Amino acid sequence: GESMKSLLIPPYLRDGDRIEIITPASPIEEGVVHNAVHMLEESGFRVTLGSHVFARSGPFAGSEADRLHDIQRATDDPDVKAVLCSRGGYGMSRIVDRIDFSALKKQPKWYAGYSDITSLHMWLSRVCGIASLHAEMPLNYSNPEYLPVCYETLVKALRGEAEPVRWLPSHEASVEVSGPVTGGNISLLYSLHGTPAQPDTDGAILFIEEIGEHFYHLDRMLVAMRMAGLLKNLSALVVGGMEKITEGEHVFNQTVEEVVMNVVAGYDYPVLFNFPAGHIPDNRAIYLGRNVKIRQSGSEAVMSWL
Repeated sequence: GESMKSLLIPPYLRDGDRIEIITPASPIEEGVVHNAVHMLEESGFRVTLGSHVFARSGPFAGSEADRLHDIQRATDDPDVKAVLCSRGGYGMSRIVDRIDFSALKKQPKWYAGYSDITSLHMWLSRVCGIASLHAEMPLNYSNPEYLPVCYETLVKALRGEAEPVRWLPSHEASVEVSGPVTGGNISLLYSLHGTPAQPDTDGAILFIEEIGEHFYHLDRMLVAMRMAGLLKNLSALVVGGMEKITEGEHVFNQTVEEVVMNVVAGYDYPVLFNFPAGHIPDNRAIYLGRNVKIRQSGSEAVMSWL
């Protein structure tokens, strides 16, 4: 699909620009958000909070009406230049198809988050034709288990100053590919099959990450994506954090790498592991919908923004 090639890049942020924090999925503690506000203000932004940012309703951050209200208001407000999801959890996909994104045609803006927020990213990519930011969320900005680079790369990306991502894949190789980046959490990508937000992977660099799944579930999701044709025309497959993947009732006896490589055996694009993004201490910000070049020679790989 050519649609993926021409995603709109929203304007990057400057000092004094306004960021709004919303909580569209699971609820969050107040102190964590206030700390994030302080950090963002120190970085030079004005920060406002959605009116239901601390709401709680069962497992969600307020009712669906509350959560929809906040993302809709932030979307419609031309003064808001970036919308940051305070955390993931579960709940974005329950509201994403009811958001009116028409304001973005006149005034595109950045949306940032990851994990459960993958469904928002894919909706923005596929339905709205706009790039977005797979990046750390306020929940973890000052989490001591996460590296400062998580927050730093988010701020740089918002400012349009993202640096190339350098990392050490699990195998030495000689690779040079380019294409638009798409993807995110594989459970969410899998859940969007047959919806308007189903990922467009043709010619793309598909990024996947996961946490807390069984090995055989990971295999099942990848096989379903393969059967749907989503894995056949990639420029590359990039595998990020694969955290807390456990044996389920069907003992699988394969590593994550073996699961992935067995599913994509027969395709001739490069597969690169250990990418620094996902539910891991080194979670770099990456633009979804922006073109990149990936070069690997020997043991080091570099993803550079085009």
